[in-house]
Amino acid sequence: MTERAAASPRVASRGGEGAAVPVVTITALIVVIWYLACLPMNADLPQLKDVQGLGQRYAVAWALERPVLPAPHQVLVELYNSTIGTRLFRQTADGMVLNPRNLLFHAWVTLSATLVGFAIGALLGIGLAIAIIHSRVLQKSLMPWIIASQTIPILAIAPIIIVALGSVGLTGLIPKSVISAYLSFFPITIGMVKGLSSADAMQLDLMRTYNASRPVTFTKLRWPAALPFLFASLKVSISISLVGAIVGELPTGAQAGLGARLLSGSYYGQTVQIWSALFMAAILAALLLALASLAERLTLKAMGGRA
Repeated sequence: MTERAAASPRVASRGGEGAAVPVVTITALIVVIWYLACLPMNADLPQLKDVQGLGQRYAVAWALERPVLPAPHQVLVELYNSTIGTRLFRQTADGMVLNPRNLLFHAWVTLSATLVGFAIGALLGIGLAIAIIHSRVLQKSLMPWIIASQTIPILAIAPIIIVALGSVGLTGLIPKSVISAYLSFFPITIGMVKGLSSADAMQLDLMRTYNASRPVTFTKLRWPAALPFLFASLKVSISISLVGAIVGELPTGAQAGLGARLLSGSYYGQTVQIWSALFMAAILAALLLALASLAERLTLKAMGGRA
């Protein structure tokens, strides 16, 4: 028994190392392909027209000021300069405020809309799933509309939402949050309908034998059975919510947010700025996913399951 307990940390350590190797390998392969692709993607630029020699051409392609495809190190340098290399706060007549030149300021604007939209979408999705589970009429009437709602391209509906809410005085955070909620509620609804329906039939019969009410059956049986489905849906939903917040910033001509950063970069041909904003969005998505995974582990551990 002692030998088995002593061996388990070593097994876990080897499992962690084994999981890291494929990730590092794929990442290195992507970086190599990215560096190699810089020359053909930028070959038509005037700076490369008269450059001779493959090595020299790659050296120029990796150092262009406004490339079609920037090199990875250019994106990382821009990401550093626009975050750590730029003051986060600036002094104004109203006191210290966030500096709009810092990429973290734009990340926070997008993140705030993402979190509000995700919260709205999660509550809406769980509420719809509970209603559908307890009413066959709602299941037959709502589910087709819920599925059909996701067939509309978000780029088409986002301007409509922004204009409609703007006409009643709702601007800024609210329209972006609504777009995020529109995207994020769907996976939660579908996942929770599946999860709330996953309770064992014999256990449901046992609850009926005990004459348990619907609320008791829900809290003691259906909800615990649905939690794994809920967290799987939340992981998908929170990433989609971030996409919705960025898309919501594009049609408005917003001055703040990662979407605004993408727009300004495209207007002025600052492709390195565009890529740094994309990297920041990916970092935010990874952090949000990590938080969702942490919440899942803590919840399962509190319930006595495997974390």
